[in-house]
Parts: sequence; C-alpha cells; structure tokens
Amino acid sequence: MATKRDQVLDAAIEVLGTGGSRALTHRAVDQAADVPPGSTSNYFRTREALLCGIAERLEQRDHADWETLNRALGPATVEALIDGLALFVTHATTTDRVRTQARLALFGESQTMPALHESVQRGHQRLRAWAIEMAASVGVTAADTGILVDYLDGAVVHRLTGAEADKDPRTALARLTHALLD
Repeated sequence: MATKRDQVLDAAIEVLGTGGSRALTHRAVDQAADVPPGSTSNYFRTREALLCGIAERLEQRDHADWETLNRALGPATVEALIDGLALFVTHATTTDRVRTQARLALFGESQTMPALHESVQRGHQRLRAWAIEMAASVGVTAADTGILVDYLDGAVVHRLTGAEADKDPRTALARLTHALLD
C-alpha cells in the first residue's frame, strides 16, 4: 500500500511528466495529489529535495517493473531477450510515457544539482546492471550490453518525439543484438 509520501511523489511524477520542469511546483503537486496545501513542502522542503524524491520513487517503481518483466520473459534465449527489450521500449513510450518523460526531465535538472545527479546516475547504473545480468544469460558481454542500453535510450527518445512512434522496435533490436553476438 502506498504511503502519503508515495502519493505525493507519484503526483509529482505526473506533474513533471505531463507539464515539464517549469510546471513542477509544490503547489501543483499538492493539487495533483489532492492533499492539503503545504503537504508536499512538509515532505520536501526544497525543489531539489522534491526532485531527488522523484528520482528515488522512479527507481522504486522501475525496479518493480524490471522484476515483473524479468519474470515474464521466461527461459533465457536470444529471442526472449529481444522480445523483452522491444517490450521495454514500447511500454516506456506508451503505457509508461508520463513516467519516461518525467525521467528525461530529471536528466536535464540533474546537470545543475549534484544530489539529483547522483540519484539519477544510481538509477541508471541499476538499470545497466539489470540489463547486463539479463543479457549475459544469452551470451552478450557487458560491454555489448552497454551498446544495447544506449540504443534503447535513443529508441525511447525518438519514439517520444514522434520520429519513430509507429515503428516496431523489435526489428532493429534483433539486428543489433545478433550483430553484437556475432
């Protein structure tokens, strides 16, 4: 069950993901979370604290999603890996679009906030570690998995901007994965 703090952070993710960095205020989060005025400020006194809280909450929610995806993939095969990566790209740009947009906004904000930068980097490193573990089970090296993760980042951004929104990511992911294995 989500706590009141989680409710505030989930509302903050929604505000950031739908309205961008400029829309993220304590008051906007209070309204989105349907909590009394000042509630967000009670949990997060500064904008930086709120952004760090968002980064941590995104990491929690991502970890839960990664665990679910990992269980859903079934036996470790190259095709299952490709299917999982394609599912990730599609999920991140459709069902989870707002959360993905919030994450991208955090990347920009983290350039001037060391604490936020550290939190964002920790989440990204955790994603990389999960991907390395998953890809190693089918023979993809850690270095090559880094290439896959970088490609995934680009594929997500292109789909979010509409450049390749209708394109099935599986074809390119299959070509890249098989090339890395050769």
